[in-house]
Amino acid sequence: MPVSDDVVATLLRHPEPGTVCMLCGVAGSGKTTLATRLEARGYTRLSKDEEIWERFGRYGIDYDPAAYPALQEAADARLHARLVALLTARAPVVLDYSFWQRADREATKALIEAHGCRWVLLVLQVDPDTLRARLRVRSQRFDANAAFPITEALLTRYLDGFERPEGEGEHVLVASDAWLQALGC
Repeated sequence: MPVSDDVVATLLRHPEPGTVCMLCGVAGSGKTTLATRLEARGYTRLSKDEEIWERFGRYGIDYDPAAYPALQEAADARLHARLVALLTARAPVVLDYSFWQRADREATKALIEAHGCRWVLLVLQVDPDTLRARLRVRSQRFDANAAFPITEALLTRYLDGFERPEGEGEHVLVASDAWLQALGC
């Protein structure tokens, strides 16, 4: 897998119409941090976590945690429609999703290409100690991007289920804290 920092610098310098940045990584890998940086440069950011928070409220307070999978599906449908509209308008977009399944990545790439747009798959790679440290800090918040704590057991499930992109045209970014700071994140 190619490791590529310069692709992000290019994306930050000039958001081209019809470019869709697909962020891929587990919880705590820096997806939202990078996505908000791209958003500040002119990309429209779509976030499943924020869509759920804005439409349905707070996990475990405004809805039962058992409802979360159904709410994810509703958020997916709404974001899909928004993405299609943005693709039609050829707006630059950043998808602040985990893209943990290859089938989901492939379906999204096909949708983007069907609208005459181009995708850039950015895989955020983080060492396990940094990941756990970020998740500990994040567990102190309660917002759209920290709606529930990521326990060690849940993180293990996420890591075990993550289908790491290989040979998919991905750009691997070693998303250390220093790297994110260098980007101005």
